[in-house]
Amino acid sequence: MTAVHETVLPATDAPSTEAAVVEAPGVVFADLGLPAALERAVADLGFTVPSAIQAEAIPALLSGRDITGVAQTGTGKTAAFGLPLLAALRPDVHQVQALVLTPTRELAMQVAEAIETFAKHLPGVEVVAVYGGSPFLPQQRALARGAQIVVGTPGRVIDHLERRTLRLDDINFLVLDEADEMLRMGFAEDVEKIFGAAPVERQVALFSATMPPAIRRVASQHLRNPVEVATSRQSSTVTGVKQTYAVVPYRHKAGALARVLAVSDADAAIVFVRTRGAAEEVGSALIERGISAAYISGDVAQGEREKIVDRLRTGAVDVLVATDVAARGLDVERIGLVVNFDAPSEPETYVHRIGRTGRAGRTGEALTFVTPAEQHRLRQIERTTRTPLEEMRIPSPADVSAHRIQKLLGKVPARVGAGRLELYREAVAVTLAQQPDLDIEDLVAAVAALAVGDEGPGARPSEGDDLDDALNRARVGAKRAERSDRPDRPENRNGPRGGARRTENGTMYRVAVGHKDGAQPGAIVGALTNEGGLTGKDLGKIDIFPSFSLVEIATELTPEAFDRIGRARVAGRPLRIRLDEGPGPRHTGASRVGHATTGVHREHRSPGAADRGPRQHRPAAY
Repeated sequence: MTAVHETVLPATDAPSTEAAVVEAPGVVFADLGLPAALERAVADLGFTVPSAIQAEAIPALLSGRDITGVAQTGTGKTAAFGLPLLAALRPDVHQVQALVLTPTRELAMQVAEAIETFAKHLPGVEVVAVYGGSPFLPQQRALARGAQIVVGTPGRVIDHLERRTLRLDDINFLVLDEADEMLRMGFAEDVEKIFGAAPVERQVALFSATMPPAIRRVASQHLRNPVEVATSRQSSTVTGVKQTYAVVPYRHKAGALARVLAVSDADAAIVFVRTRGAAEEVGSALIERGISAAYISGDVAQGEREKIVDRLRTGAVDVLVATDVAARGLDVERIGLVVNFDAPSEPETYVHRIGRTGRAGRTGEALTFVTPAEQHRLRQIERTTRTPLEEMRIPSPADVSAHRIQKLLGKVPARVGAGRLELYREAVAVTLAQQPDLDIEDLVAAVAALAVGDEGPGARPSEGDDLDDALNRARVGAKRAERSDRPDRPENRNGPRGGARRTENGTMYRVAVGHKDGAQPGAIVGALTNEGGLTGKDLGKIDIFPSFSLVEIATELTPEAFDRIGRARVAGRPLRIRLDEGPGPRHTGASRVGHATTGVHREHRSPGAADRGPRQHRPAAY
């Protein structure tokens, strides 16, 4: 087998990079043997040259072989398994024929949206995403309607299997995406149950960023003579793009974005969000603020998508809000600004996103919003791009007004030259005659202020003051957290204000399950990742006490995630998560679990038996 060393993005997707990437000579998507409907979908997305993993994996899967793929997020692996999966589908059979397992709800949504996009020329194909933190009944109804493809997290898939709302009797294609992440998050037992419920005769594709012994054991047990495909992580240096970031609390992102767009001199901007729901929400918020915006996601039909992109290209729309999947193949020279409204979880995704600007020899700017607890993502991005990101201050209302008035005054000479000002001169003369104490400069200044929407201090929306306050607190908090690990106030979190216990790697939270409830490390990790949209990398140490547990989380929880986690159940009890304010009476009887991503946990033999010494606890073999 030909060794694969680098990933090659479609030509329309590739930012400028420092090192040349390696591709199979002369390979294009038309050479891979895809059915015509899938080739058409690929062409619609602007894909021309397959990535390395696509060039190797697609022909192998089309021929019926199992594969193991060592690939990072951002190398095109979703298309590598999604296109062959669709090629093997029988659209006229309304039974579940393919199952994709992902470690997190966020990835499940992204993969499902991508597969739906690839399937747009296959009538009758239905994809359903199943994951915790979302109502069970709509998922059950979608399965009952005859969805052929299920993308889900192991825990929720098990729920459907146990309630008999999901049957795997007709499964012929099974995918494990980010298998090593599933191992770290304690899903080994669930994955084994799912494999046991699927037919023995099925095709399996296993993708993992690394291939430790535990993953190789899974491959040897469940895959038949698999083809091995490996790609290396892309190391990129983006040129021609000024890269900045701003610390913005989650609930103030829309207001901050509106201000950034108001002072930007870019011809057009693209705003990246994680999910299709966020695309609609952010796009609608911008439109309500009077910004010429539109949004696209996997829910937008191809014809409508093309119309929106054409409006962006011609200047009828200046701001496009999009998910990563929906923006594939997008190439518009007007784009001078890229805003990462949601900080990407993978550095490669960041590189792909900001490659949308600074094209054709032009310069561009990329701005990334990070919440106070997302500093680690900045460091990952800087290591990948080999470029330090410069902190940007979100413009104030005064900055916005100053920018607007300068643009307005810049048009004055041309308007004077155009003539036909008699009506306005007469109106000014009448006003000065009626108000002889009014200074001509004050009159011009007041007219200019009204023209740019500034009605004075008393009329400023309350959001302005709230946003400025929140931004200042967030910046101070983020800087303090970087300099030291002493306690810091949580900013804009759905929980107690002040007194939160910060650690070197994040913030400590308390959940209302412990030893006496039968709580296990893997169950707590699974609930946090499925319900909170977190990954194993976002979790630190877990201490299990008799009646509660402490969990270290590096990423700031949104109010929505906080609510979902609080309602999630472990060992039959709701987690009722809240910020930990530190020990009052000293915590005793704890079981130190260690770093959640290591897969190794330490527990005492029984609650309160600290004097007997710890014993090692490992999740079931994966």
